[in-house]
Amino acid sequence: MPSPLPVRDGVGATRLHLPMSGPWPTIGAYMAERFFHLDPERLLRRFDRGEIVARDGTALTRETPLGAHEFVWYYREPPVEREIPFEVEVLHADRDLVVADKPHFLPTTPGGKFLQNSALVRLRNRLGNPDLTPIHRLDRATAGLLMFSARPETRGAYQLLFERREVEKVYEAVSALPTGWDPGSPALDGRPFPIVYRNHIEKLRGNVCVRVDPEREPNAETLIELIGFDDRVLHTRLRPHSGRMHQLRVHLAALGAGIRNDGFYPELLPETPDDFTRPLQLLARELRFTDPLSGEPRAFRSERTLQDAPPRGR
Repeated sequence: MPSPLPVRDGVGATRLHLPMSGPWPTIGAYMAERFFHLDPERLLRRFDRGEIVARDGTALTRETPLGAHEFVWYYREPPVEREIPFEVEVLHADRDLVVADKPHFLPTTPGGKFLQNSALVRLRNRLGNPDLTPIHRLDRATAGLLMFSARPETRGAYQLLFERREVEKVYEAVSALPTGWDPGSPALDGRPFPIVYRNHIEKLRGNVCVRVDPEREPNAETLIELIGFDDRVLHTRLRPHSGRMHQLRVHLAALGAGIRNDGFYPELLPETPDDFTRPLQLLARELRFTDPLSGEPRAFRSERTLQDAPPRGR
């Protein structure tokens, strides 16, 4: 559903689905109750300023009755953001596709406490392209390669690559050296490398961590290869066959090699402010696919490094 409001400062308008009936006399009354954490009078003044609009762009008033419109659009009021002091790098840009190298801590898209400090908004503003849209996503804590569609006309062709699992994705991770590690016979949980790990992962609404159901058929699979190790850490290459939420973090934690600086797995830790000196040691290193428009092979590689990785050759 197209927005009646243009992208502003790199951020698109928010669409809100309204009930067509209920105990609220006006749309404003419904929104004041739904967004109870906001000052209601401040919210209603946004109606007075014409900042909340219907599908055709018509401004609503605080007296517009509930049921008059099923959807409204508005710009989120920007939060006071903590600056993420790392830049997203553009590795490739053409008429249809942009490939970026995202730093740790920067979210892919705006949300929550982050609007301007997101890869999408920074790139829209830098490239002057309000149509820029992510084709896939990375966790805020994960660094590495992101693909963006540069125009709506060809967006679907690239999205289909991910839906059909026709994109080869390669990640790297650094974990603390597992207890009982045998340098002469490298293995995780008694499984020698390379390891194919499978389980069933599901995202439960309202939970920040995913749930693993050992009774259900696996829906997540990762090939785990050994890159190297030293007396402190283990460096692995990860090739996910599926793309479940937090899949790589869950799989390594299940094998006794949770990723360094992971506050979610194997144990959910209390939320703390970002410590920019301790990024999650997970990197989306490579993307490979056949371009759906030209038929040519494409390969991209992140130029970032994992700060805790051991020297190569160990």
